[in-house]
Amino acid sequence: MIRRLRIASQTIFFLLFLYLLVRTQYSGSDEIQLPVKILLEIDPLHLLSTLLATGSVHGMMWLAFITVLLTLLFGRFFCGWVCPLGTLIQLAEKLPIRRKKEILETNRWHRAQTIKFYLLAGLLIAALFGMQWSGVLDPLSIAVRSMGLVVLPALEMGLRSLFEAAYTHNPLGISEITEPIYDALQGGLISFQQPHFHQPFLFGLIFSGILALSFVRYRFWCRILCPLGALLGVLARLGLFRIHQLETCTACHRCSFDCQGAAEPETLGGWKPSECVVCGNCTAACPESGLRMGFALPRLSLPRLHGDVRRSAVSEGAASVAPPSALAGTQIRRRHLLLSGLAGLASVPFMRLGESELRSDPGLIRPPGALGEREFLQRCVRCGECMKVCLTGGLQPTLLEAGLEGLWSPRLVPRMGYCEYNCTLCGQVCPTGAIRRLVPEEKKKIRIGLAIIDTTRCLPYAFQSNCIVCEEHCPTPKKAIWFEEVEVVTQTGERKRVKQPHVNIELCIGCGICETKCPVRDLPAIRVTSANEDRNPGNRVLLQRPPGEV
Repeated sequence: MIRRLRIASQTIFFLLFLYLLVRTQYSGSDEIQLPVKILLEIDPLHLLSTLLATGSVHGMMWLAFITVLLTLLFGRFFCGWVCPLGTLIQLAEKLPIRRKKEILETNRWHRAQTIKFYLLAGLLIAALFGMQWSGVLDPLSIAVRSMGLVVLPALEMGLRSLFEAAYTHNPLGISEITEPIYDALQGGLISFQQPHFHQPFLFGLIFSGILALSFVRYRFWCRILCPLGALLGVLARLGLFRIHQLETCTACHRCSFDCQGAAEPETLGGWKPSECVVCGNCTAACPESGLRMGFALPRLSLPRLHGDVRRSAVSEGAASVAPPSALAGTQIRRRHLLLSGLAGLASVPFMRLGESELRSDPGLIRPPGALGEREFLQRCVRCGECMKVCLTGGLQPTLLEAGLEGLWSPRLVPRMGYCEYNCTLCGQVCPTGAIRRLVPEEKKKIRIGLAIIDTTRCLPYAFQSNCIVCEEHCPTPKKAIWFEEVEVVTQTGERKRVKQPHVNIELCIGCGICETKCPVRDLPAIRVTSANEDRNPGNRVLLQRPPGEV
C-alpha cells in the first residue's frame, strides 16, 4: 500500500509542478492568480540558506517548516513522494539498460553517499558568511530552471512548428481543426511569444547529465550530490516512521534490489534512515514479509563524528551487531566535514575576487524591484521563475556578468526584450524576496538603467535620415527621449533638416524598449546600461542628482 500511495503522490505532485510551471507566464492578466512558487517555498534548503545569509525569512517561506515537521514524522519522504526532479530521475531509470546483477551490485550503500553532507556543510557555511549559492544545486531550482528555460520552450517551439506546417500546407483542410486547438493552447502550453533564453545548451547538458548519471548508479544525484536530500537526511535520523526487520527475514536481498536510496534495509541494525526515501519498495518486494514499516521512537543519540570509522565501531562494541560496512553509512568523518566548511568559507572571497564596487557592469540590469546587489545575491536562489514569467523574454540568466557569485541570476537584456511599463509579474513569482513585489504605480517610477545614444550608428546622426522609433515607443508620460531639429548636409551637398534624438536623464527609467525596437538590428543605435539605477546610488552618470530630484 505504501508503494502505491507513493506512486500516486509522485504523479500528483509532478503534474502539479508542471501545471504551475506552465501557468508561470503572462496569460492576459497583470496578476498571477495561482500559487506558482509554492513548491519553492516549501523547500527547507531555501529557507535555511536564506535565513543564514540574510537573517530573515521572506513571505511564505515559513511553509518550509511544514516540510521539516513532516520529515521529523515520516523521514525523508519529500525525496520519494514530492520532489519533481526525483520523479524525473526515477522515470529515466525505467529504461532497460542494466542487467539485474549490475543493479544489485550498484544498489549497495557506498561511501560516496556522504559527499552530499559535505556539500551541504560547505553551502551553509558560505551562506552564513553572506554567499547564497544553494540554489545552483537545489533540486527544485534545478527542476524549474531546466524545465522552464529549456524543456518547455523546446516543446513549445515544436508545437508551433507543427501548427505552422498544418496552416501552411493544410492537407485535407486540417487547419480547420488545428486552429481552434492552437487558440485553446495559447496562453498555456503556447505562450503569446516564443521564449528564448541564454545558455540553453548548458542547462540542457546539466539536466541530461543528472538523468544520465542514474545509469551509473540508481538515483545518483539523490544519493550522492543532492544538498536538500542531505538536509532532509539529517532530520530523518529522528524520523518516527521506520523500518523494522522481522524474524521471518531470510536475507534474500530482494529488498536491496528494489531500494531507491541504498539504505540497506536487510542489514540487521544497519538500516540507514538518512538514505531511505520511504519508497515502500522493500516491504512490497519481500517474499517472506520480513520487513515492516511503522512508527517507533528513534535512537536517543545521533551518530557521532569519527576520524576512523572502523576503530570507532569496535570501540562502541557495534561490530558484533552489524558489519563495519553497515556502520559506515551512518558516520561522517570529522576531517572531511571540517574541510567542507573551510571550502565553503574560502569560496566567499574567491567568488568575489572579480567584482568591483567602483565600476558596475554596464550590462547588469536587474529587474525592477531588485534589492541592492549584495542583498539581492544573498536572496536569489536561481530558480528562473522571474525569467519564465517575463512578458517580453527580456530577463535572462547571467553567466559571469555578475561574477561567479551571481551565476544564473536574472538580468534584463534589452536586445531580447524590454521591461513592460505596467508589468509587475517578476516580483510576484520571486519566492525569496530578492525581487520586491511592486504595485504598478510604484514600478513605473523605478529606474533600472539609462538609455545612451550611439551617434555613430543612429540614423539621424550617422546617415542623415529621420527616425523617431525610440521616441514613439518610450512609455513614460512625459517622453524621456526628445528631438532637436538640426540642418545637415548630405553626401550630395543637399541640405536637409532631421530630428536628432536625445535622452532626458531625469525621465529615463531604463526599461529598454527603445533598444528592443531600434531598427538598427545588429547593434542597436540606442542602448541601455545599468547607470542611474535606483537600487545603487553609487552607479550614476552625474555625480550629483539633478535639481529638484529626491
